[in-house]
Amino acid sequence: MRYLDSLDHILFITVRLLKERKRQTLVLVMGVTVGVAAFVVMSSLMFGFQKHFIRQVIDLDAHISIKPKYEYDEERILRQVFGGDKIIVVLGSKPKDTGDFIRDHTRVIDTVSGMEGVLGAAPHLRSNGIVRFGPREEPVNLFGIDPSKEAHATSINRFLEFGSVEELDQNRRGIILGRLVARDLGVDRVGRKVVLMIPGGGSQVLEVIDFFDSGITTIDSTRAYVHIRTLQSLTGRLNEVNEVVVKVADVDDAVAIARRIEKVTGYDAVSWQEAYSNFLKLFKIQKIITYLVTGAILVVSSFGIFNILMMTVLEKKREIAILRAMGYTSRDLTLVFLMQGLLIGVVGAVAGSLAGFLIQEYLASVEIDLEGLLRARGFILDRSPLYYICASLFALILSVFASLYPARRASYLDPVEIFRSGGF
Repeated sequence: MRYLDSLDHILFITVRLLKERKRQTLVLVMGVTVGVAAFVVMSSLMFGFQKHFIRQVIDLDAHISIKPKYEYDEERILRQVFGGDKIIVVLGSKPKDTGDFIRDHTRVIDTVSGMEGVLGAAPHLRSNGIVRFGPREEPVNLFGIDPSKEAHATSINRFLEFGSVEELDQNRRGIILGRLVARDLGVDRVGRKVVLMIPGGGSQVLEVIDFFDSGITTIDSTRAYVHIRTLQSLTGRLNEVNEVVVKVADVDDAVAIARRIEKVTGYDAVSWQEAYSNFLKLFKIQKIITYLVTGAILVVSSFGIFNILMMTVLEKKREIAILRAMGYTSRDLTLVFLMQGLLIGVVGAVAGSLAGFLIQEYLASVEIDLEGLLRARGFILDRSPLYYICASLFALILSVFASLYPARRASYLDPVEIFRSGGF
């Protein structure tokens, strides 16, 4: 009970000291509030954008892409002729022509589909083409797909506006256009007839049966899907496949599964992390910048706490001496100043979390057309409670840390010396 009574007294003195400096206390609380709110809002915006981009990409594209192995060995001719002795240097060596297709794609699909952690696999034939509608033409990246297997290897159906990808089985003269490709061509509804032309190949009139909208500008403005048999016929590559796409249960395991696929099949296997490594590096830089900015705000506010508490210690020497004379120990005085920093941190963290939540609600209600790397009708937010927890903990740690030295300085003051020096 005596300890609890002591805590009550310490809390009373702590609050009293804070009230005596209302303006300074308010400024400190506002500094912590701004830092916490900025951390929450910036983290929500940044991670919302990043997670949305990654989710759209890995769902529309493959978790893992299996492609023909590209072999380029400049010394292969020397080894064949002279063994291991490097006597002659070959200039202008060209890569060995292994063919831009997977020779045994049926076996590869069956093998990969049976591997642990794999949900499905599907063949692709990728090519370039030109889609014409009336006088307008647009270059596209063509994906020849097997509709019966595609839905098990990607999440393309999630992005289609009307039906499902299986409709290509019923209408092999159909084509699915990216929403921005259709917009640029002037194709405003399904049922329109377009001409698909393959450079160096054939051409065919196809019916637009659907549109897909991933929200990623670079994909929606360049991509189109047709039945794999249709594209094989147009390109003269009957029964050929130049990519096998794989869907895995856990996207974080894609790299490890890709390495296993390479060992088993002998083909190159590229995970989504490797395919989009440049974007992931950019996202990492964004995180560093965000943490530096918000961290700097909180650090500046902690310096303010340090300065105010040090001024309190220097100006309140007389009161500290009286408290010591009344029986308060060095530990009690240390707690008084530590609790000041803690209270400022707690109030600032609560106010900052509330401000961050309200700003998120406002941003979520704003409807604006955003079109850059991503297209969206408003801000993309990630409302994870983890951001509130991290920001509040960081603010509390800095606030307490900033009050450590003033607290120790107050506990070391000698009341006798203060009385002698005329502290009264």
